[in-house]
Amino acid sequence: MMTPILDDAMKRLEVALGLLEASVSRRLETERRRGDLETELQLMQDDRARLAVELDGALTRLQRYEAATDDVSRRVRQAIGTIQTVLVRAGQLEPEEG
Repeated sequence: MMTPILDDAMKRLEVALGLLEASVSRRLETERRRGDLETELQLMQDDRARLAVELDGALTRLQRYEAATDDVSRRVRQAIGTIQTVLVRAGQLEPEEG
């Protein structure tokens, strides 16, 4: 049989060990969450970099399309002018004033 002093010391030790286990569990959970957050942050940074590259590509294509549209618009205006000139010379269209 244990003495009351030894029995009390064992109970305090058991409580202290329980608290230590709880503290270690909380610490491990915190570290796991930190790792999850770091992984999530890395994935978000990777996505951001990929989206930036895609955006740059889209902007480049947009600039090319705008240049092509401007060129087509210029050519259509020239063609309209040429057709109007031919029609005026053929007497099919009154010359524009101004």
